[in-house]
Amino acid sequence: MAKKEVVEEERSAPPEIANVPQHVAIIMDGNGRWAAERGKPRTEGHRAGAESVRACAEACGDLGIRYLTLYAFSSENWKRPKTEITALMTLLERFLKSQTKEMLKNNIRLQAIGRITDLPVKSQKSLHDSIEATADNDGLNLILALNYGGREEIIDGVRSVLRHIQDGLLDEAMLDPQIFSKHLYTRYYPDPDLLIRTSGEMRISNFLLWQISYSEIVISEKFWPDFKREDFFQAVQEYSRRQRRFGGL
Repeated sequence: MAKKEVVEEERSAPPEIANVPQHVAIIMDGNGRWAAERGKPRTEGHRAGAESVRACAEACGDLGIRYLTLYAFSSENWKRPKTEITALMTLLERFLKSQTKEMLKNNIRLQAIGRITDLPVKSQKSLHDSIEATADNDGLNLILALNYGGREEIIDGVRSVLRHIQDGLLDEAMLDPQIFSKHLYTRYYPDPDLLIRTSGEMRISNFLLWQISYSEIVISEKFWPDFKREDFFQAVQEYSRRQRRFGGL
């Protein structure tokens, strides 16, 4: 009975929020420090963080948020020990295998951005299978940023623009921010309204550099594995209290 009560508390009704963001992006930081504080290997922090992914995705669905982008693996993360990288890729594959049914049940459409073809072949297949399985869902768009870097994305966008100009598909005199945005990984999505970063760090870490130009930023002191449903609601409530002027008055 006690266990059932805990579950019901976790899925309590979301708060009434007047101004819900359309797109939330999260820098999921602090898995390693969470594990270190508990005398556990870093990989245990990553496993615990997967539960926060599920909790935040459910919270988005409950609030009617359309897009959730998660910084899952950066292009700089390849510098980490090989054992940790292998563990991260294995965790990704297991997460996709175990959560695809849940995504289908909750009408979540999985997508990914980044240099995906540089991921291990097995990870690519798991990702492709989950994306294909959820392609017809029309609820929350869950976007995983994998082997992603904001600078790399802009470089790839410039290359795409140059190809279009060389092929006669684009007049360079017509190039503006709106057109350039169509050459980025995120061309199918609106820019994030809200950027959340956990673990109290005050930096962007090469994440969505172009897209977050006017995003509201909320910093949580909690490590990512401790960031749960109620914490997500609090971040959205903070967003809703702000006045976005986009450079105007």
